[in-house]
Amino acid sequence: MKPISSETVSALRSSYLKDTKARVVRNALTRNDVSQISRVFEAEVRNPNLFSIDIRTMKATNQKQSGRCWIFSAMNVLREIIGRKYNISDFELSQNFIAFHDKLEKANYMMEASINEIDQPLNSPIMRFLLATGVHDGGQWDMLVSIVKKYGICPKTAMPETYQSSNTRSMNALLDQRLKKFNADIRKAKKEGRADEIPAIKEQALKEYYNLLVSCLGLPPEKFTFEYADQDGKYHAVCDVSPKEFYEKYLAVDLDDYVGIINGPTEDKPFHKMYTVKYLGNVVGGNRTLFMNLPVDEFREAILRQLKQSEPVWFGCDCGKDGDRETGLWDDTQFDYENTFDMSLSMTKAEMLDTGYSAMNHAMVFTGVSLAGEKPLRWKIENSWGEDRANKGYYICSDTWFEKYVYEAVVNKKYLTEEQRKILDTEPKELEPWDPFGSLAD
Repeated sequence: MKPISSETVSALRSSYLKDTKARVVRNALTRNDVSQISRVFEAEVRNPNLFSIDIRTMKATNQKQSGRCWIFSAMNVLREIIGRKYNISDFELSQNFIAFHDKLEKANYMMEASINEIDQPLNSPIMRFLLATGVHDGGQWDMLVSIVKKYGICPKTAMPETYQSSNTRSMNALLDQRLKKFNADIRKAKKEGRADEIPAIKEQALKEYYNLLVSCLGLPPEKFTFEYADQDGKYHAVCDVSPKEFYEKYLAVDLDDYVGIINGPTEDKPFHKMYTVKYLGNVVGGNRTLFMNLPVDEFREAILRQLKQSEPVWFGCDCGKDGDRETGLWDDTQFDYENTFDMSLSMTKAEMLDTGYSAMNHAMVFTGVSLAGEKPLRWKIENSWGEDRANKGYYICSDTWFEKYVYEAVVNKKYLTEEQRKILDTEPKELEPWDPFGSLAD
């Protein structure tokens, strides 16, 4: 390894002092954020809030200080189906109901994984992953499906938000601490020849998890009244509905018809293959998290086919790149950092994934697109950050940003081609838990 010499530092300093542009940038940065002095005004002009396909959807929701975007975005998709069936202009499904059961199931899932890996050293890659992941807020579409199929859904009025559901940091810290204690307890029991006590240790831990969740999130309803006023002002009420019945009768959609597609152009993931990720799940015995990897043009076309039928599309992306949360624009050309700082920054999508620079971290819903012929120019996005930002909670991304930072989407399999549907029946390759496509939307 070669150290930096004093001569090198001196040369760097001399070169910098000769750069008049660098002095202007340095002066500007004393009073401004890096993004503000690098902003490209024309990018906003190129992306007006107008769309050739613009699905009429309900008001934006707000996940607040929690990592439940995957739940909120999925519930936003499902509520539109119910709203159309019953002529409801605006309502929400309970995100808290899903989060409660997700955390309970995740606790069980992670404890089972810990028992399964009990012979692995705590500093092994798999145990470092399990202990670092813990019982968290994030998730994937197939994890949502597993919860809905097992527990159902309910209106938000049946299980509303609490302070803890909207501010999950403290609760999550306790859940993670208890999981680490569980790992210490079962390993101690095995070392001392008390392996037969592990089921009882798990039972006690699960009881404590359940009690904490009820205290923080409330007690999930077993029955509720489905009340609503339709767009004609007529009041309706259906009494004694269970969450499972509400899913099966009032949503009445087979969620297994929806499949995950990804665009991951890395060498280790050939296109037109199925993939899954080890330990990416929540419900033991539930749906496996499955992805079909498609070239970006096929990936885009599948999404477009669903939007053209006025059906919103759940998707996952890297929301931290090239975005302005206040104006509501994601565009890879709106910040010109390379010219501002004379730095080489450009990477391909594959390079960003392989180096860990980018991965999916947020889920939202496509609700529209602006087309020039059949070519998308920009996309309309329903977010879950409230109505006080962007266009009343709706955002825009350019199609070039889509190509770089949209990694996953969920479409009804009827919108896949015949050749793509055949791929669904093939055995998936299992990826390591720390693969970029094992990342969670939160």
